[in-house]
Amino acid sequence: MSKKPVLDKFEKLPPEAKKEASDFVQFLYERYVKSTPKKTKKPISESSFVGMWKDRSDLNDSSAWVKKQRQTQWTKR
Repeated sequence: MSKKPVLDKFEKLPPEAKKEASDFVQFLYERYVKSTPKKTKKPISESSFVGMWKDRSDLNDSSAWVKKQRQTQWTKR
């Protein structure tokens, strides 16, 4: 079996197979290369979600809030 480079084999495919192969490579690129998140060295305390509920007065005592939620959601009616 000859070990020709993949591109040589690709060139011998019919047009519809080339299109399908090209679409599949694009799909793989989008999934594995383009969408790979970039790692940042920023501390989590600088993230935008930290402190997003700081203005909610009902969450000043988070234990009491959770207890109230459990009482209202978990009790039989």
